[in-house]
Formats: sequence, C-alpha cells, structure tokens
Amino acid sequence: MSQNPAYLETKSHYKILDGLRGVAAIIVVIFHTFEAFNGGSRFAQIINHGYLAVDFFFLLSGFVVAYAYDDRWGKMTQWDFYKRRLIRLQPMVIAGSIIGAIFFYLQAGGLFPPIAATPVWKMLLIMLIGCTMIPIVPSMDIRGWQEMHPLNGPAWSLFFEYVANILYALFIRRFSNTVLTIFVVLSAILLIRYEVWGPNGDVIGGWTVNAEQLNIGFTRLLYPFLAGMLLCRTAKLVRVKSAFTVSSILLALTLFIPRIGGPEHLWMNGIYESVCIILVFPLIVSIGAGGEIKGNFANKVCKFFGDISYPIYITHYPLIYWFTAWVVDNKIPMSYGLQWGAVLVASSIAIAYACLKLYDEPVREWLRKKYLVKKKA
Repeated sequence: MSQNPAYLETKSHYKILDGLRGVAAIIVVIFHTFEAFNGGSRFAQIINHGYLAVDFFFLLSGFVVAYAYDDRWGKMTQWDFYKRRLIRLQPMVIAGSIIGAIFFYLQAGGLFPPIAATPVWKMLLIMLIGCTMIPIVPSMDIRGWQEMHPLNGPAWSLFFEYVANILYALFIRRFSNTVLTIFVVLSAILLIRYEVWGPNGDVIGGWTVNAEQLNIGFTRLLYPFLAGMLLCRTAKLVRVKSAFTVSSILLALTLFIPRIGGPEHLWMNGIYESVCIILVFPLIVSIGAGGEIKGNFANKVCKFFGDISYPIYITHYPLIYWFTAWVVDNKIPMSYGLQWGAVLVASSIAIAYACLKLYDEPVREWLRKKYLVKKKA
C-alpha cells in the first residue's frame, strides 16, 4: 500500500496577507488589554476600534477561501472541504478551550461572581462543549457575560467562521460573480443600516445566543466574507511599493483611531465603521494581495506574524479575563497596570508560539496524513 499525497496540493500563500493577519491579531490583544481600564464604556476605550479586526478577519477569510477552493470543486467533495477546514481550525479551538479552563478559577472575584459558585464538573462540561464549537445558551453561562463560549470569548467569531464555511460549501461557491455582487451590495446595505441607525453606532457584539446578538454576528459576517470572495474572484489588486508596510500602517490607523462622535451622535461612528469595513478593509487586502515581499527579513516577519495570528487570537483571552479581573477588582491605575499589560501581550505571543510549534503544527500534520492523503494499492 502506498500513499499518494494529495490530489489537492497546497497553493502558495499571499505572504503579506498572512503578515497582516498577525498585525491585526496583535492589535486585538493590545485592544483587549486597554479594555480593562475603560470602566465599561465603549466611549472611553483607548485603541477604540480594535474590535473591527474581527470584521477584517472575515474579509480575509472570504478572500482566502475563494482563492484556495473556488477552482477545486471538481476534485473534492463537500466532506473533503469540511475535513480540510476542521483540520486547519479545530486543533487550536480545543487548545483555547483547555487554556480557558486552566485559568478559569484564577479569575474569580467581584467582576465575575459566578466563577466561585461554579462546580468543577460544570466548568469541565463547558470546556468539552467549547472544544466542539457548539455555542451555549445564556442559561448555561458560568462567567456572567452571557458568552456562547465563556471559557474563551473570542471563539464566538470562529463559530461564525464555521457558519460561513458551511454556507460557502453548500451554495455560495456556486454563485456567479453577478449574483455574488448582488449579495455583497445587499449585505453592505444591511451593515450600514445597523451601523448608522442601530442602537449603538458600532458593530460591537455577536457573542451571545439570542436574537439581538446573532443579528449583530451575521451582520458583521456577511459583507466582509462575501466581499472578500468577490475581491479574490475579480482580482482588483493594488500594486504599491513597500506594500506590507503601507497596508500595516493603514490597518493600524484604522483600528487605533478614537471613537467618532459621542453618545449624542452615534451615527457618526457608524458611518466611520461602515467606511472602514466596506471600503478601507478591501483596499488594505487589495494592497496586501497585490504586493511583493522583498528581502529575507521581511519574509521572516510576515511568516512569523502569519504563523502566530490564529494561535494568539484564539488563546489570549483567558489571560485577558484574569488581567481584567485583577484591574477592576483591585482598582489598578492604568499607569501601573499597563506594565503588566505589556507582560500579558508578550506572554500571549509566547503561549501562541508554543502552542503552534508544540501542538498545532504536529497535530495538523498528523491529521493531514491520516485524513487527507489518499491511499492506493
């Protein structure tokens, strides 16, 4: 019996897009670190629009999925596609849930009263459910924030990522560019409607299993994912010098900018976010996809950022829970707390890299050989 590795060879990566994914993921960690000091107010948050990194990830996902799979459906089945996506994403989902369980009881205190009353068996049950990506309903919450994954909050966006992949495999992949464009326009209108005329003037939310939050989640998912697909198919790429530097700076500025308007002018921030998601993010991806990496150092930077982007995103939040509980319960001033915040960011990168090299890459390689390599006599 011999093995013929795969009837679907891995395509070359857009290295700059990999690097941009890492830049966005690190900004997310910094954003969540500062969030501990905002007193629960979205208007007082420093690095105010860091949450839009999720919408940027959805756009990247649509682009990459279309690039990787649109021309391969004659060579694979839906189950082949699902296996590939599960092997790519699921190992770190499991790691994030386990890390969340390890840190859970360290986060007990005034900010999270339910933790102290949560028996170990229930916490372990939630951990196992989290490993499957099945969302829990608010009545099963063990933290008090009504998250669908209370041990690892950011896993909510992976839930929507899985939904997008399933919808893509079922029917979106069959859309002509004309039909896809129609859905992109309709989803943009849906996004603008929520942003400008919605209750908060932003797209913060999506992590609770109720009608309001699921509406936010799907509103955030649809336009970026579909627009990313359309961008890939139409190949509307922008070619500039130093593309990684230019696109990284543009992305950072977009996510770091303060809140636009105040509580009396919510629509102003809604317009800003709509422009970012609908126009600026596709421009950034176009620059990244159309650029070239020159030099060994730049290649290494993009590869490192790309390698840790997913692991750091899906494993950092248990540390954030712990840090936020410490800051809030002890009324830690920002001037002192940010020293430990820097340690948190460094620790998040270290944990992500360790998970990548010691767990994620070996496990994915084993799963690839076991489930994706065709055997023939």
